[in-house]
Amino acid sequence: MAPSGAAAPPSSAAAPPPSPSARFPDAAPTVGRGAPRGGGAAQASSRRPGAPAQTPTETTARLRPIPAAPEAETAAGTDVPAPRAAVPPSGPATPRTPDPALSWSTPHDPRPLVSFGEPEGYDGLARPRPLGGRPRPQAVAAAVCLVLGVGLLTGAVTGSWLATDPGEGGARSAYTEAGDLWHSVPVDQLFPPTLLGKGAGPGGADRTWTRVAVAPDGDCAGAFDRLLAKALDPVGCSRLLRATYTDATQSYVTTVGLLFTKADAAAMTALADRFEKQGLGRREDLMPLPYAAKDTVAAGFGAPQRASWTVSVLTDAPVVVYAVSGWADGRTVDEPEPAEEAIESGAASAPAQAGLGHEAKGLADRVERALRKNIGTPTEHPS
Repeated sequence: MAPSGAAAPPSSAAAPPPSPSARFPDAAPTVGRGAPRGGGAAQASSRRPGAPAQTPTETTARLRPIPAAPEAETAAGTDVPAPRAAVPPSGPATPRTPDPALSWSTPHDPRPLVSFGEPEGYDGLARPRPLGGRPRPQAVAAAVCLVLGVGLLTGAVTGSWLATDPGEGGARSAYTEAGDLWHSVPVDQLFPPTLLGKGAGPGGADRTWTRVAVAPDGDCAGAFDRLLAKALDPVGCSRLLRATYTDATQSYVTTVGLLFTKADAAAMTALADRFEKQGLGRREDLMPLPYAAKDTVAAGFGAPQRASWTVSVLTDAPVVVYAVSGWADGRTVDEPEPAEEAIESGAASAPAQAGLGHEAKGLADRVERALRKNIGTPTEHPS
């Protein structure tokens, strides 16, 4: 029994200390989960004055954040055991720190990061190559300029080479070959036994000529009149070949000659220009002489029987081609006429009316063609 003079204790007993869950809200709320367990009255009495009463509206357990510090918090006047730290299975302890990339405060681009592979191209051989490996435009331009420059330089050198030594050498070779045909080609190829002259006669009539005699090859001594020999002297005489033909009716005879000269192409060109400009091929005193073979229809074919003639100086071969025609019966001719004039339309001379101009011109052209067949493609096309 307490003394009478002592102060009376308060009417209500002293409140017990708060439970650990009241200070550390780690326990799930009990609102809406039925009647509180032991200590619920204490908890109800420990609410602040004026605080709203809890209502049973929350039906889920809320998660409370756990402090990240490894050591337990302590407070004065509390007996809370520190949580036991997890011990790794082996090795030193590694502090657990949050990944910055997973933090909500880290800047984040909502757009996805997309990277494309490098496209593929193809080179000149259709082999795939990355387009990124293309050379720079400056390098391409420099390479193109280099190739073009080398090509132009090579073309210039090649053109110069072809225009000088090789071309001239080839021309000299063909020219020399033509000058040697008189002893390397059979006579039947230079003077065929039979020659056909389609459209070679007057009015486009056909002609057929048969060879009646071939003169032995030799020099030009006595083969030309003095003035013609003098005109041909600048080109010299290497060899003279001659043959005499007659027509199908044996009414006319014609001697065809091939004079192989000693001159080069320049001398032959100069002689051809002289014959053309001075009209030497039309002069009556420069007619070639015929070859009269015994025991043939041409036995009486001499200088007085010459009726028409033609002379052609070649420039791509050291050869002068000529022909002279007359009557086979041996009649003389007072006024011979060049073949170029006798074959013209309206010519009224006796040689022209008889067609002797066509005989000389037609045979000379065919023999020239036979000559060119043995030296390659002709560069001149006789009519």
